[in-house]
Amino acid sequence: MDKPDKITGVFSTQEVHKVGTGTTTRKSIHKAFWYCIELDSGDNAGKMDVQPLNVNYIPSGPKRIIEKENFLNEFSPEPEFYMSTVFPRMREVTKKVARGERHRNNGELFSAEMEFNNALKVDEENVRANFGLGLTYMQRGENAKAENILNRIVKLDAAFDQEHKHLFNEFGIQLRKNKMFGDAIAYYTRALELSSQDENLYYNIARACLENKDPATAVDYLIKGLELNPRLEESAKFLLWMISKNLVPGDKKPEAVKALKKAQEAAKAPAPAAPGQAQPTPPASDAQSP
Repeated sequence: MDKPDKITGVFSTQEVHKVGTGTTTRKSIHKAFWYCIELDSGDNAGKMDVQPLNVNYIPSGPKRIIEKENFLNEFSPEPEFYMSTVFPRMREVTKKVARGERHRNNGELFSAEMEFNNALKVDEENVRANFGLGLTYMQRGENAKAENILNRIVKLDAAFDQEHKHLFNEFGIQLRKNKMFGDAIAYYTRALELSSQDENLYYNIARACLENKDPATAVDYLIKGLELNPRLEESAKFLLWMISKNLVPGDKKPEAVKALKKAQEAAKAPAPAAPGQAQPTPPASDAQSP
């Protein structure tokens, strides 16, 4: 038997407010529009992902998860509005971003900047457009402008979703290439707030800390990453390299050696069996050997 189609589209809610007092009291109805998707996997399967439309009728801003029963009681479908207004605008933003990415990949950086900015005029929280514009500025060596975009990106939880992993990694690599080490640390630290169990992020912060001339903090993050996953070869090699170069402070050497011994033991042991249920994978490391 075929599964029923999941609910997707634009819906509205209404709030009634009383304005004035006494004989001058009147009702004011506020109508809000939302882009809604029924989730079909993970812990929230069967629930509704709800995101408001901005003033340009583009899905933008914080999402929330609500029970499907509550959704069906409170939200009204707006299929004509979706097809006539919202969908065409969403498609146009997607086209602008795609053109911007194509220009950036071709080295046409000023054209890329124009397309990304045009997309952001309509949807200032568009993740791909923000990443694209930030990368464009860094490729042009305009680090001050790139830093402004970075400050916007770190406020967007969606920027660190798995679907944006490639852009996430590229942005982090470019921050380091442009020697924006403090910004790279802030960037990865923000990602760590949203995904504290990603051992790769500890590696990335450690590398940025070392390049920012803070080896002690780099060691701390490498040890934390190896505590999460002793099999992370990049972190073990990095820590071993730091010891060989006398970059590990004396008071941290015992802990560092202990972490390396655990890593060596884990490398020799059989790999653990895969868990019964797959878990979502956070953005991967952009790590390379030191």
